[in-house]
Amino acid sequence: MATFTVVIPFYQKQAGILCRALRSIFAQSFADFDIIVVDDASPQPADLELAQLEPEERARITVIKQDNGGPGGARNTGLDHVPAATQFVAFLDSDDLWLPDHLNNAYQGLVGFGGDCYWASMQASEEFYYHFSMSRLEETDGAARLTQTPLFLEVPDLASAMLRNWSFLHLSCMVIGRNLFETVRFDPVLRLAAEDVLFFCDCILQSRRSLLCDEAGAMRGVGVNIFHSIDNQSPQFLRQQFNTWVALDRLEARFAQRPADVASISAYKNTARRQALWSQAGRVRRRQAPELGLLARWAWRDPALLRTLVKLGTDKLGKASA
Repeated sequence: MATFTVVIPFYQKQAGILCRALRSIFAQSFADFDIIVVDDASPQPADLELAQLEPEERARITVIKQDNGGPGGARNTGLDHVPAATQFVAFLDSDDLWLPDHLNNAYQGLVGFGGDCYWASMQASEEFYYHFSMSRLEETDGAARLTQTPLFLEVPDLASAMLRNWSFLHLSCMVIGRNLFETVRFDPVLRLAAEDVLFFCDCILQSRRSLLCDEAGAMRGVGVNIFHSIDNQSPQFLRQQFNTWVALDRLEARFAQRPADVASISAYKNTARRQALWSQAGRVRRRQAPELGLLARWAWRDPALLRTLVKLGTDKLGKASA
């Protein structure tokens, strides 16, 4: 059995996306891996993508087909089918690409420092400008250098650093050990938003040692997936913000005894409320009916949504009269 099992949730409409991701895996300098692709009822079937590969490459790939369960559910299926002898699980989104030394760096770091949770940096780009490298954490969060080349870092309180800004973490740069992939799972209900953040938090809290590598492990690709074209005018936007709030609410319960962390989470929850309400105000301006059912469900779980609505209305009236 291989040292790494790579788990890829697959739901794409555009041909060639999965094949591109797989080629980046087969180009790795560390070649001891097998691959699980979970075909999540993809409009572009995984089998068509694999047909473009060489027979010896296809032999290292297991395809699991399932009814659509969303990205979290697909990753859980992959985790449930990891071979017994696998040492580490590495995640790759089907529309992302790995850089050649990603698995090698992960292996050196995890084995060399006894870690069971690892992230490389995500390569920044003009389109995905919000990603930032691990080295920034030396200034902002007191990260300690473990080695220089590649630069491995350890953050004293990684969970708190993540809650303040998780733009340095990405699933396609994440590798976990058996201690985590046997026990931690994604919340499949949280489609469209935040299931990764909750998973990050749970892995960090259960990890014996979490390691960060400043060298880029992956780069963002562009595929037509469930996030494609979701903005504040999209029908899915309110659902996305509600799921974000649900995930943050669960995070808040995990950190109930840490006031500074609760404050960070509360700020994100308020942002989700405001963005959701402004999106529905936009629907009214465009002469579309607001999504009252989901708004009512949200308000029932979160009375602060109504207080936010009143505050936004009061602020608007105050600006109009000024």
